[in-house]
Amino acid sequence: MDWDNIQNISSNIVFGILLLTMTIYWTSVFLLNWKTDLIKVGRFGSCISTILLFFILCSRWILAGYFPLSNLYESLLFLTCMLLILYLYIEFKTKSKLIGAILLPVILLINGFANLTLSPEMQKSSPLVPALQSNWLMMHVSMMLLSYATLIIGSLLCILFLIISNFKEIDLQSINKASLPLYNVLLDYYESKNVTVSDEISELGKLKLLSSLDNWSYRIIGLGFPFLTIGIISGGVWANEAWGSYWSWDPKETWALITWIIFATYLHSRITKGWEGKKTAVLGSIGFFVIWVCYLGVNFLGKGLHSYGWLS
Repeated sequence: MDWDNIQNISSNIVFGILLLTMTIYWTSVFLLNWKTDLIKVGRFGSCISTILLFFILCSRWILAGYFPLSNLYESLLFLTCMLLILYLYIEFKTKSKLIGAILLPVILLINGFANLTLSPEMQKSSPLVPALQSNWLMMHVSMMLLSYATLIIGSLLCILFLIISNFKEIDLQSINKASLPLYNVLLDYYESKNVTVSDEISELGKLKLLSSLDNWSYRIIGLGFPFLTIGIISGGVWANEAWGSYWSWDPKETWALITWIIFATYLHSRITKGWEGKKTAVLGSIGFFVIWVCYLGVNFLGKGLHSYGWLS
């Protein structure tokens, strides 16, 4: 049985399903006003994609004899799988289809980059280089990729917050009064404003959405930050075993530290300074671009100790 061919076909099927799923979500957004049955089809497609990716990763693990995170292609598949799992969980908890409409294009791009851009040679499993022949492989790389997945989602929600709010300051404290009847909330928030009732109700829905985005971005980034911390620490221990130094200012290490500082600042500002809304959303949005520089950007340099991640 040609497992390489089976994995390749399965990976292409995942790309096709994700493309269809994204089309379904976007069609629902712009044309059908969130038709429930259609969204269920899209969500089912996401579940099938997740199962197929899990199958691909497990088969590569069994055939190669080591955890399938030894090259860029495998890490992209793992990241895609984690993003799908997290998106399905968040959508289940929030009942909001907007999450899928925002995340699926990013997931599709990652999967497309893995399948359509990387050469067949880069997609094949290969013997581990000496530096990767360690039990720390699973711990370090899985934690880093899990942190990337969670932080990417949290950062995307921050970007969405800024777009919906038109980069304006929003008083979220006046919105979070769920125990009050609707008319009391309207009176509290729109007092002395010369707008119609229909405008108030529409604006209130928008503000509640912003409040939810702010809350979920904080919770998801708060989940991803410990993963990033554990990943960096375990990477330092592994580096000491492999190269005799805990920290070498390798480009990947440097940008991992920058990523850590950005999100540490985000959490510090929320926990100790009480920031929320636009200020923290700006920090989270910066973090989105820093993550991609750390994960893929430095791979274009072809320099440093993380040579197995180069795009050359």
